[in-house]
Amino acid sequence: MNINMLMQQAQKMQQQMAKKQKELESKEYEFSSNGGAIKIKMLGSKQVTSLVIDEDLLEEKEMLEDMLVVAFNEAVKKIDEDMSKEMESISGGLKIPGMF
Repeated sequence: MNINMLMQQAQKMQQQMAKKQKELESKEYEFSSNGGAIKIKMLGSKQVTSLVIDEDLLEEKEMLEDMLVVAFNEAVKKIDEDMSKEMESISGGLKIPGMF
C-alpha cells in the first residue's frame, strides 16, 4: 500500500470523525431519573438545556441533590458512550490518541 494513499485515508477518516463529533455535540439527549421525577435535556457537548423536577421532590433537599448528581452523571456517561461508539464505527475500531 502506498504511503500517500494511506495518508489520504487517514485524512478522510479524520474529517469524518470531526464531522460526526460536531453532529453529536449538537444532538439533544433526554434523560429521566426516578421514574421521570427528574428530567434532563442535554446537548452532546454536555450543556444542559432543560431541567424539570417533580414538585414532590422539593421537600427532600438532600435526596434531591443525590438524585440530581446521579442523573447528571448518567447523562454524561451515556453521551460519552454514544460518542465513543460513533467514533469507533468511523475508525473501524482503531484507537486514535486524542480521540474518543
